[in-house]
Amino acid sequence: MRIRVVSSKSEIAQLNPNERMVHLAFRASNVDFLNLMQRCPRLRVIQVPPSYKKTMSNAIQVFLEMQGIELLEGDVWGHRKDLDEYFTVSDSTIEEIRSMISKGVPFEQMAEELQKKARIGPDLIKYIAKTKVTA
Repeated sequence: MRIRVVSSKSEIAQLNPNERMVHLAFRASNVDFLNLMQRCPRLRVIQVPPSYKKTMSNAIQVFLEMQGIELLEGDVWGHRKDLDEYFTVSDSTIEEIRSMISKGVPFEQMAEELQKKARIGPDLIKYIAKTKVTA
């Protein structure tokens, strides 16, 4: 699973229109979100850092929900944009989530174990559990 990391609003215009998952590493305005949705009509997930999510308007959050776009809170720890513009969640991490779900591990415990190991946030773990494993 690959998440496109966007570091500035100027990068939105150069995005591939087929992007489905995007991490915004800058404090985006409502206009930036609208431009992103216009540029990437197949967008399903936008991830923002926790500090940015707290300052987002309720209007854009409701609008994203109406468009069927999930807003996740989280970071891309240790990712270097100069090496790769995508943050990748490994297949082994997805398989580990699948295994934990089949064993009946509670979500809180799953998130606690995987967060540091896989360097992904609890919202992303929950999203993967919901979409990749149950699909």
